[in-house]
Amino acid sequence: MTIERDVMEYDVLIVGGGPAGLSAAIKIKQIATRENKEISVCLVEKGAEVGSHILSGAVIDPIALSELIPDWKEKGAPLNTKVTKDIFNLFSKKRNLKIPHWLMPPIMSNKQNYIVSLGELCVWLSKEAEGLGIEIYPGFTAQEPIFNDNQELVGILTGDMGRDSDGNETVNYAAGIEIRAKYSLIAEGTRGSITKIIEKKLSLRKNSDPQKYGLGFKEVWRIDKNKHHPGLVEHSLGWPLENDAGGGSFTYHYGEDLVSLGFVVHLDYSNPYLSPFDEFQSFKTHPKIKNLLTGAKRISYGARAINEGGIQSWPELAFPGGVLIGCSAGMVNVPRIKGTHNAMKSGMLAAEACVEAITKPENINNKILEQYLQKLKASWVWDDLNSVRNIKPLISKYGTTLGMLFGGFEMWLASYKIKLPWTLHHEKADHETLIDFEQAKPISYLKPDGVYTFDKLSSISLSNIGHEANQPCHLKLRDKNIPIDFNYKKYNSPEQRYCPAGVYEILKEDNLVRLQINGQNCIHCKTCDIKDPKQNIDWVPPEGGSGPIYSKM
Repeated sequence: MTIERDVMEYDVLIVGGGPAGLSAAIKIKQIATRENKEISVCLVEKGAEVGSHILSGAVIDPIALSELIPDWKEKGAPLNTKVTKDIFNLFSKKRNLKIPHWLMPPIMSNKQNYIVSLGELCVWLSKEAEGLGIEIYPGFTAQEPIFNDNQELVGILTGDMGRDSDGNETVNYAAGIEIRAKYSLIAEGTRGSITKIIEKKLSLRKNSDPQKYGLGFKEVWRIDKNKHHPGLVEHSLGWPLENDAGGGSFTYHYGEDLVSLGFVVHLDYSNPYLSPFDEFQSFKTHPKIKNLLTGAKRISYGARAINEGGIQSWPELAFPGGVLIGCSAGMVNVPRIKGTHNAMKSGMLAAEACVEAITKPENINNKILEQYLQKLKASWVWDDLNSVRNIKPLISKYGTTLGMLFGGFEMWLASYKIKLPWTLHHEKADHETLIDFEQAKPISYLKPDGVYTFDKLSSISLSNIGHEANQPCHLKLRDKNIPIDFNYKKYNSPEQRYCPAGVYEILKEDNLVRLQINGQNCIHCKTCDIKDPKQNIDWVPPEGGSGPIYSKM
């Protein structure tokens, strides 16, 4: 049966209301106003409101914001805490060793950067965008890309609303709409569902390395005033992670006695018993962190996958009818733990290419915005990411200690404009790295104490999750037998440990083992889509507006 759908048409469609998408929208309108052109722009965002699904550390480099909106200070952008002190630690179980700042490569410095809530910054950017006449639609999911007969992307189909768990229409049913545009900028963030479809259909990854990922956790705590040092930034490597499991921590002091406390676990770990969530909880029992949190109150919790592959893992970024920007492309600088400035700049450069194509279509062949990639490679984004391209492969190959030592040497060379001529490559995707559970060392985690450490369910209660109980499950199994016949038997069901929200449970009843999916717990981190050994789990957007509503994240 053919469903009748409304159709909306624009010059430019932007999928995703994060820093990349909003910066692109603003830049398009700025150029159009300056050149006295009429260019219509629509931005769709799957969260209930702009910023509700945004999670980042976040210490940001304001370079892109200053280019986009030079008077951001006067306009009241929420960058209120400038970095005043920058400390790097190596952790053992009971001690921490401070690395002298002069030993750190200059690129690792946070001087002139700001500690922010990226969600609050995106809300502010959305107001700037709306003031320029951009149409922003929160609560709309991009469910499918739409292609014409020439394999050109011409828009998206938004998700239906009001279907029950079996997919049947309820009294609240509303069909999704077609949003069509001359060009679509895909800014979904890491491991976007539309991005996956486009990459596969157009073979965008045929010449690239596998993308690599980390799982980043973040909690916001309100701490004792006497322990609060506005502008203090601390990072660490080491305990509780073993040397063969990459990752590290961040602790950022900002706002009114607030601390962003976070932990990143690289998802190419090999031990199926490892639980990234519990590694984060263990981290908080370190004497240094425990002392900081004594007398404090936890306010928020969230988790999100992070792109870590670098430029060698970029897919083709420009294709007929659209481009990938921000974390849809993979703009994170891994050693700096930063990507916002690169995401924003990529959106701005895509905007320039879009306006040129719309106003001078005779210069465009096959509707591919080749100027976007040219502009990107000529920008400071390329310099930023090219200089650290070998860091993640070094960590994967040699472990955290030697990998960072070799990587630090290369970053020091880059600071003197000495660039090594080779690019190291990623040998395996993250879902290919697990070993059989019988060969792995079991890991014992302490029981949560409810003061410093917590379980998953009490944590996600702070994520303000909202999913209609009767909507279709958005976590799709390609083969329902694989979770037990393969994952359970070979890896002891790693999905029950890598998920940071308790979505996947193994239940044993009358000698039968089955997987239960608690889709209502999902905080949209995408880890299951990334780490499942057989790539049997497809994360697709649930009904628009569903998911977490992050506060101060």
